[in-house]
Amino acid sequence: MEPMPPDVRAAFDAFPRVARERLHAVRAMIFDLAGQDPAIGPISETLKWGEPAYLTATSGSGSTIRLGVSRTAAGRPAIFFNCRTTLVDEFRDRFGAAFDYEGNRAVLLPEAGAGERGPLEFMLGRALTYHVRRRA
Repeated sequence: MEPMPPDVRAAFDAFPRVARERLHAVRAMIFDLAGQDPAIGPISETLKWGEPAYLTATSGSGSTIRLGVSRTAAGRPAIFFNCRTTLVDEFRDRFGAAFDYEGNRAVLLPEAGAGERGPLEFMLGRALTYHVRRRA
């Protein structure tokens, strides 16, 4: 696992415990997916709007992913995507009621249970390769 920058660690530490645990697992998936696909390249981990953000700065292959908590759904863990992309609409079409969504910007994760790794990996992979697919 990649070492976490101190400012990102502080942001994670500020999340409620359940959200923090869920989002740590999502963070690990992001780095795992990037390590498996050379087209994605290294992941830059930083803060955007005070939340952990993951960018494909070197390759430019993907759209930024942010991790945080929902402002409208009682602090549920959320994966935020760029609202100017079609990503959340694609996920809603593919997974429907398996997840809750906030408009065209976020997928809300269940607070309990392991969650389905397959759909989450699909979503993260699509975001990490968004620009590559758009150029193709």
